[in-house]
Amino acid sequence: MKKIFVASALALAALSVSPMTAAPAAAQSKTGIGIADLDVATTRSNAYQTALNQIRTTYKAQIDQVEARDQTLGAELNVLRARANEEAKKTPQNKAALDAAVKAFQDKSAAAQREIAQMAQPYELARAYAIDQITVRLDDAVKGAMTKRKVDLLLNYDQQVVLAAQPPVDITDAIIAELNTLVPSVSIAVPAGYQPGQLMQQKNQALINAARAQQGQAAPAATTPATGTPPTTR
Repeated sequence: MKKIFVASALALAALSVSPMTAAPAAAQSKTGIGIADLDVATTRSNAYQTALNQIRTTYKAQIDQVEARDQTLGAELNVLRARANEEAKKTPQNKAALDAAVKAFQDKSAAAQREIAQMAQPYELARAYAIDQITVRLDDAVKGAMTKRKVDLLLNYDQQVVLAAQPPVDITDAIIAELNTLVPSVSIAVPAGYQPGQLMQQKNQALINAARAQQGQAAPAATTPATGTPPTTR
């Protein structure tokens, strides 16, 4: 069963920061390559930690209920798991009984996960909203950190490879510092109809719309045919 408020964040939806990010042209240097863990940067930011504490306080009753129910369901699953293991150890093995025991465990596990997810939905949605508000500024934070640390190329922390004699510089803390400046706080009051990742989707759509508008302005005007009577040819 899942634990409540584990250290890792919800999946960050639709990040505008790609696994390999180049520094702005004006800030190009010859220093080299950097690495960063964007999930860690987001969840260690002041805004997220403050929001997490607010969620723990605001939704304490629901969190306590979920944790209590999680423990109860975990105990029930342990009983079903033990039964399946007992059937598996029997000699000769009763395949029908084993299949039934395994199915009972799997069905209970799936039902338990759905139940816990449903109970946790209010505060998990608040946490998703907090992360979304930070994520929309993550790209700016990354670019700011790369400029200040003179990094030309940024790799995801878990994708680093040996590319040079000197190891890449980890700028995760620098990104956190940028986030703390750009996003000092976030709200946990979820707007009606909000869906996880919505703010990031809106930002990406706005960028797409702006790019399309810019392309439209740059397109040459259509040539208007000249008016009048064309010359007569013989």
